[in-house]
Amino acid sequence: MALEAIQTRRIYSQIADQLCDLIRRGDYPPGSFLPSERDLAAALEVSRSSVREALIALEVLGLVDVRVGAGVEVLRLPEDANSQDVMRRVMRMSQPEPDPELPVTLDLSVEIPPFALLQARRLVEPETAALAAENASPAQLARLRAAFDRNMRDNREGSHTNPGDRQFHITIAQASGNPAYEMLITLLLGHRYGTMFTHLQRLYTPEDMPFRSEQEHWEVLKAIMARDPAAARSRMAYHLDAVIAIFGRE
Repeated sequence: MALEAIQTRRIYSQIADQLCDLIRRGDYPPGSFLPSERDLAAALEVSRSSVREALIALEVLGLVDVRVGAGVEVLRLPEDANSQDVMRRVMRMSQPEPDPELPVTLDLSVEIPPFALLQARRLVEPETAALAAENASPAQLARLRAAFDRNMRDNREGSHTNPGDRQFHITIAQASGNPAYEMLITLLLGHRYGTMFTHLQRLYTPEDMPFRSEQEHWEVLKAIMARDPAAARSRMAYHLDAVIAIFGRE
């Protein structure tokens, strides 16, 4: 079984890609069975839950039939010989929309009040920073540094919309390896500033805040690049606490 130990970045996606490649190469032709979850987890040095997630992705694509207690049968070869990133293909197969069985609506035009937004970020973003320190690829670290550089340019050009600031936070979430965190932070920060936030910013932003924030971003970036999850978590928490304190001051 020609499997390679999985690195930390997007474990479930790498597993799915490796298994897809093995099926494509003919190591496991249609009609054969893949190794058990336990054996795959041992060979790849990952958890069984990560293996299970990858196998479900292959079943969604119609490549295998997962039979609980009986094994995983290969049904067919992948059609696209050049396809990569199995999990991303699977996640794009269904568009997120409110479940008609639930009394919920999804209205992205509604502005989240600024302090509610900051409180949600305070709970989530320290963990995204810690995960980014563990999981970020060299390319993602380069994109994170580029976002920080844009943040610095924005500050020196007197930007009032601060796209580099938000790009920095979104890029950290992307580097976390957790698509749920990535989607959440992108939904929270990937739109134009709303009216409430722009008024809060105009009334309560001290002159030196962009540069103080920039320095705090630099501390987060250094911790992530040093592969120090605990430091990344604490630096991000400190940064968001400082932003909340500034906007909440009397």
